[in-house]
Amino acid sequence: MDKKTTSRDGTTLAYQVTGQGPTVILVSGAMSTGGTVAPLAQRLADRCTAVVYDRRGRGESGDTKPYAVEREVEDLAALIDAVGGEAALFGVSSGGALVLRAVASGLPAARAAVYEVPYADYLPGGAEREAVYKEQLNKALSEGRRGDAVELFLRLTGLAEEMIQGARQSPMWAGMEAVAPSLAYDDTVMGDGLLPGDRLAEISVPVLAVAGGASPEWMHRASQAVAEAVPQGTYRVLPGQTHMVEPEVLGPVLAEFVAG
Repeated sequence: MDKKTTSRDGTTLAYQVTGQGPTVILVSGAMSTGGTVAPLAQRLADRCTAVVYDRRGRGESGDTKPYAVEREVEDLAALIDAVGGEAALFGVSSGGALVLRAVASGLPAARAAVYEVPYADYLPGGAEREAVYKEQLNKALSEGRRGDAVELFLRLTGLAEEMIQGARQSPMWAGMEAVAPSLAYDDTVMGDGLLPGDRLAEISVPVLAVAGGASPEWMHRASQAVAEAVPQGTYRVLPGQTHMVEPEVLGPVLAEFVAG
């Protein structure tokens, strides 16, 4: 990240800007940094000014306790100011939940797009799973067991046990443990895990909700529900895509939406 700005509470935010055209800020999900969405920024660069940043508590950005979702909304406000005062927002997974909460609160974004926000009410038994995860995650982090916290998250995503144990032995595990405390932040953003219909109904800007055609059916239903809950919502499915969407496929769809 080659640029920095300061949020309202004094937290330093690291970001970088790529391309030219209408501006869109890319918001990463859990267990990720701005580098995770950098390939998407590169794909957007010929049609958009794409901004990637490290959310607070990750990468090169700072952190200020106590955490509150409102502070992350203020982070987005600071970034919008830093890049010229006008921008669209795009968020993937729980980053999408943050985007929706931000625009519902009145953050002056031109429009918002989200990819597969994992609202648990569309997954059988999802609400119960979310409650158990929240309790176990908070306990692991309070006891300093960052590796266990990462394992909990990977299991929540459905990763097979042998793959989780393989990840523990991989060179990337140290980096995953480094951002593990931010799992509590994403969990707070998701709230009780259920789609906040009343809050989404207050959104006054156009919203694009996207799902991957190869993703589980509950992801489709959750994304469609987002589009139906907001006054100016659109639902799109990208054939053949999963939760790990390919920038080459998502990029053109997102660029078209950002351009209006």
